[in-house]
Amino acid sequence: MIPLLRAGTALEGAIGIALVADTLSIATMEITDNAILLAWPGAMEAGLGDLLFWASLAIALAVAWWPTFLVNRALIRRGKGHALAHAAHGHGH
Repeated sequence: MIPLLRAGTALEGAIGIALVADTLSIATMEITDNAILLAWPGAMEAGLGDLLFWASLAIALAVAWWPTFLVNRALIRRGKGHALAHAAHGHGH
């Protein structure tokens, strides 16, 4: 939000832009990542010293990147999400 505020966006507007830009993206990433970890046998019980912990986390995040990318791309195409932040900085069309 700091760059938005520095660009002259009102606090209420900056909060709205930040929420729209990040909420759906983060929710998509978390839901996908957590679903994969829950479905992966033993992943939830693995400790920090276990290869299974790190391997399942890395793979879950890599898989979750794809739907998150698609959500962000759809938001930007519709002028929502990070497109609003770019427009607030004068980078929009």
